[in-house]
Amino acid sequence: MNKNTTSNWDKQTTGLTPQNSIGVFDSGFGGLTILRGLVKELPLYNYLYLGDTARAPYGNRSPEIIYDFTKQAVDFMFKNNCEIIIIACNTASSDALRRIQKEYLPKYYPDKKVLGVLIPAAEEAIIKTKSQLSATGPKKIGVIATEGTIFSGAFIRELKKLDSKVKIFQNACPLLVPIIEAGEQNSPAVKIILENYLKPLEKKGIDTLILGCTHYGIFENQIKKIVGPNVNIISETKIISKKLKNYFERHPEIEKKISRNSGVKLGQGIINFYSTDLTKKFILLGSKFFGKKITAKKISL
Repeated sequence: MNKNTTSNWDKQTTGLTPQNSIGVFDSGFGGLTILRGLVKELPLYNYLYLGDTARAPYGNRSPEIIYDFTKQAVDFMFKNNCEIIIIACNTASSDALRRIQKEYLPKYYPDKKVLGVLIPAAEEAIIKTKSQLSATGPKKIGVIATEGTIFSGAFIRELKKLDSKVKIFQNACPLLVPIIEAGEQNSPAVKIILENYLKPLEKKGIDTLILGCTHYGIFENQIKKIVGPNVNIISETKIISKKLKNYFERHPEIEKKISRNSGVKLGQGIINFYSTDLTKKFILLGSKFFGKKITAKKISL
């Protein structure tokens, strides 16, 4: 996608002006993989990460509760010098993002911006799906995600906006996030669990699979072995950083107001980590998800 191409990411927000840090919010650890990709692609900026680990996972909670939790996170991050926030949680992106953008920001933060991860993943899936309407029938995209994201219908809605003829098959995977958050992603049982979640989608003949939860990037190699080389895997971990870079290219008036290269290490901005339940597990797993050792502070929302 070149710098002059308009993305639906532009259309999902109000026109706001950020400065200082880029915020990344998730219910737990998964968003750290998004942050890792952002820091690799855009290393000079300042970042703030917030994991609501005390109340994770969000996937089995009601939309109203998820909206309330997301509002609290947005408040904390904006009050701590974030001017643009990436909601790196598909459940919050599907159940809360629209209301945050349309109701909450105009009333309380009219000069701020909040983006989600769901629309970029949907866009990438439409680009990557290989089925041809004239040959093998409609495009077939599979989605695995939390119960909240699946039941919201958000991926179906966004994919259909991009291609009304696409066929979408979804499966909720309620066990995957708890397994990851417990640090059991290498358990022998994981392969059996993944196969049970993926088999129904394989039987539908999907050629593209969206990992509709930021946590699921941890399982990407295992998933590839199960679905085989002919299925495109859409991992948000890999695409969000490129989407944000492209977004800044289209909106230089926003990009130039974000603080850069202010860290003690030359060539890297400051990165602050916060958690609502700071434990040894958060530091250990968080360091693994981020790819290097992290230190964090505990906060209350």
